[in-house]
Amino acid sequence: MNCSDSDLRFHGDVVAAAGQLDFAVNVVPGGPPEWLREALQDGLSRAAAYPNEGPATTAVAARHGRPPDEVVLTNGSAEAFWLLAQVLRPTRAVVVQPSFTEPEAALLAAGHRVQRVWRDPYRFNLNPAAVPTPADLVVTGNPNNPTGTLDAADTLVMLARPGRMLVVDEAFMEFTAGETESLAGRGDLPGLVVIRSLTKLWGLAGVRAGYLLASPRTARALRAARQPWSVNGFACAALAAWAKEGAGHAARLVRDLAAARERLAAALATLSDIRVWPSAANFLLLHVPDGPATLAGLSNRGIAVRPCQSFPGLSANHLRVAVRDPADNQRLIDAFRAVLG
Repeated sequence: MNCSDSDLRFHGDVVAAAGQLDFAVNVVPGGPPEWLREALQDGLSRAAAYPNEGPATTAVAARHGRPPDEVVLTNGSAEAFWLLAQVLRPTRAVVVQPSFTEPEAALLAAGHRVQRVWRDPYRFNLNPAAVPTPADLVVTGNPNNPTGTLDAADTLVMLARPGRMLVVDEAFMEFTAGETESLAGRGDLPGLVVIRSLTKLWGLAGVRAGYLLASPRTARALRAARQPWSVNGFACAALAAWAKEGAGHAARLVRDLAAARERLAAALATLSDIRVWPSAANFLLLHVPDGPATLAGLSNRGIAVRPCQSFPGLSANHLRVAVRDPADNQRLIDAFRAVLG
């Protein structure tokens, strides 16, 4: 399916109506845990001062074993994509689709021509051989949104080469046990940029706490291009606390989410005429016989899910559902059962 450029700016946060149970937004519900709330309170105590990125930058660098000059804090991961589109001058930019659409939207808005390279349409695996050799900018996600695909780090490494910028969106990498496929620590790979945020696992969509990891030269260019104080004091406080404490808090949360995801996937897979793709993140990609009718039926039952026709390569019959707590997941299963029969 071909979506328009305007479709690329459509996101799940506008789907749920008032009072609906929201499965369209793939942010862990409930907001940040107590230890992060305390960090935000600490940030509030310094609200009168201009944001100081230094402590957070140092902490994030230490978290990934990188020098501080290879870290750029950002106003969520979205700012990173727009900064890159503003600063880079690719002659052949490639975006691997279907995937998060903001990188392509940012490149188009900056006047770049974009070539789409498609994941395998059956399993949505990344095929490095599909990326043209002359491409000097390649953007992909891992785990990929909305397919949930986790590509092996060795597969992504095959895309890195001198003269090419390889941008990997790792917004959902914390949902994977041990983050074994992450490239965040690979400062040795030429042209690698890794983008991450605290939005998804830690319930901080409104705080806009993100960062990227890149070579000192690239990081310098990105810092020079952005407006001053673009990362607020709350985000700085959250990033500093997360970098020091997050790994110790994540393991049980990730384990519980994975178990809930697999239970939800198994239950949905038993319904007639529905396909469920495996996922390494906190959401599932589905295919149903009649997407618009299914969306309407779920909406009438107080359930909002993410329609996926705005993702290049997907159709109106693809839906994405977030993983919530067991009781909410059961409501989703019951609603699908009622709608699909």
